[in-house]
Amino acid sequence: MDNLFTQKYRISSTQLVDYDYGSNGMYFITICTRGRALYFGDIDTTQEVSAICPSGMGQVAIDCWMAIPMYFPFVELDAFQLMPNHLHGVLWICKPDEVQTDWVPNQFGPQRQNLASIIRGFKSGVKKYATINRIDFGWQPRYYDRVIRSDNELTRIRTYIENNPVKWVDEQHNPENLYM
Repeated sequence: MDNLFTQKYRISSTQLVDYDYGSNGMYFITICTRGRALYFGDIDTTQEVSAICPSGMGQVAIDCWMAIPMYFPFVELDAFQLMPNHLHGVLWICKPDEVQTDWVPNQFGPQRQNLASIIRGFKSGVKKYATINRIDFGWQPRYYDRVIRSDNELTRIRTYIENNPVKWVDEQHNPENLYM
């Protein structure tokens, strides 16, 4: 596949080509800040269990994540962890009366009620707050997603998300290790 667009290199999508990202299912999401800047706070390692101490922008990110079901009522939130320069979350798209099919090609058209529109809404909500309050903030242009295909995989992902603050000291010096 040609990785040039208007004579510039581009990153190929990690999404499954023939998968309908608007269909019912669980999705593991990782979203990073621009340049992996530490906008969201610090990890407190002085306690028995390491945890994020969110900054103002970190609290906005948490609040916007928790508000997703208000704007997308067919979404249920699962595991979530804010880190200083990224976040991990599990979203469950659960549209009523939808027959679940595994590999249905995405029908191009208005991109709403799918994973991309959910993440776009979340990211724009956080960015809007930063813009209104004149806070220098930005997101990495893309996000990482994984379709969760089994209960075992969901359990592993939940454990990874829960333990992410404990691993922060090692991971902050290895930015390629933000994913499982």
